[in-house]
Amino acid sequence: MARVSTLIAQQLPEGPARTIFETVERDYGAFGNMLGVLAHRPASIEHIYGLLLQFAADGNISKRHLEIVLVTASRANECSYCVSHHAPKLVAQHVSPQAVERILETDVPGFDALDTLVRDYALAVTHQRVGDSLVTRLREHFSESQVVELTLRAALCAFFARFNEALDVQLEPEYVAAAAQLEQAA
Repeated sequence: MARVSTLIAQQLPEGPARTIFETVERDYGAFGNMLGVLAHRPASIEHIYGLLLQFAADGNISKRHLEIVLVTASRANECSYCVSHHAPKLVAQHVSPQAVERILETDVPGFDALDTLVRDYALAVTHQRVGDSLVTRLREHFSESQVVELTLRAALCAFFARFNEALDVQLEPEYVAAAAQLEQAA
């Protein structure tokens, strides 16, 4: 159980935070436990998840590259909550469970050079070790807008990892079984 109570969407007053909470749960995945803890400060849902929903609607980055960033940064941050939510989304992008499991290794099965570059960038952001040559290589494939979004998404993973650990946000039951299945497939 989280260190603070976990609210449900219906406990929020009608308005943007409640709408975003319900939209995320309906369209993006069962993040109810984290949203329920964030709901103590509804503006956090409005701004953080509102931003993430807008990014998803924009489609500025491919889902494959986005999930590579999220799984890589989440594994590097040791955030089992986020890994459990995003690993299945990466598998849905035709990345094998073995690749998901080995995403922090030097050679990831099935990754091409661009996938590896995205992974390396997510790791560099996570470890605060981004060099000019890495950004130069990234900019050969991505616009400045995309580089900003890739950076923001990797950096947000550190926030979510720290938030979830500090408040002991628990994994939703539907993800416990999915995480076990993915681990067995690897």
